[in-house]
Amino acid sequence: MVFLQYLISGISIGSIYAIIALGYTMVYGIAKMLNFAHGDVIMVGGYISFCTTSYLGLPGWVSVVFAVAVCTVLGVVIEGLAYRPLRQAGSLAVLITAIGVSYLLQNAAQLIWGATPKNFTSLVSFEVPEFLSRLNVSGVMLVTVVACVVIMLGLTWFTSRTKLGKAMRACSEDRGAAQLMGINVNRTISMTFAIGSALAAIAGVLLCSYSPVLQPTTGSMPGIKAFTAAVFGGIGSIPGAFLGGVLLGIIEAMARAYLSTNLANSIVFAVLIVVLLVRPAGLLGKYVPEKV
Repeated sequence: MVFLQYLISGISIGSIYAIIALGYTMVYGIAKMLNFAHGDVIMVGGYISFCTTSYLGLPGWVSVVFAVAVCTVLGVVIEGLAYRPLRQAGSLAVLITAIGVSYLLQNAAQLIWGATPKNFTSLVSFEVPEFLSRLNVSGVMLVTVVACVVIMLGLTWFTSRTKLGKAMRACSEDRGAAQLMGINVNRTISMTFAIGSALAAIAGVLLCSYSPVLQPTTGSMPGIKAFTAAVFGGIGSIPGAFLGGVLLGIIEAMARAYLSTNLANSIVFAVLIVVLLVRPAGLLGKYVPEKV
């Protein structure tokens, strides 16, 4: 019974990592860049939801819509101002810029909302059936897992069935050839950032509902763990991001329960190293030889 409780807890927190990782893998898969500011967009989504419910008194679902809208616009602005001018630059320049945008968002949040942590009221308050409550399963856990599965399936359908999704896949395969075929590469990459940032907003609301402490650094560690999950599952693969996030959450929960709370994060990253030594492309990733 206790093992099952830890397993369910790991799946629920892993589902949050998976949603964040899906945003990472979308951006990397299409734009071939690591947006390390993604974790701070999560924090912005949490603050927007907090302000909408606490200061404006609007319902929880409205706060989620507001958070998604603001973060979507923020993602497009970040891509247009910070990353698009570096489209032809080296990966190091893009990485340094991403770190700079991350610190910019953290300090802006501190100036606007202050450094004092805020108590986030969970937006999920329904009661679960009794047999689930005995396993310490909360409504937030159920909503998180269901949302993660729906988002993963929705993204898989979107990228394989819609015109924009096929354009994203074409840009991922060969950006130059896609442009020659009439695809607007800039618009496609902007839409990718918009989708990734919208997912970050949803993850931010779920993360703060699960762990109700909101501060300017809220998204930092979850963002790093979600990036780890994306690499673990195979960055660029939507099912891989989902699998990596869930497995990472389970490993973390089991490490905290049976080994050491203080060493749980170290154990998570150690497992990643072992997996990459065996499968450098991740669990579901594919090795693609570099063109020269």
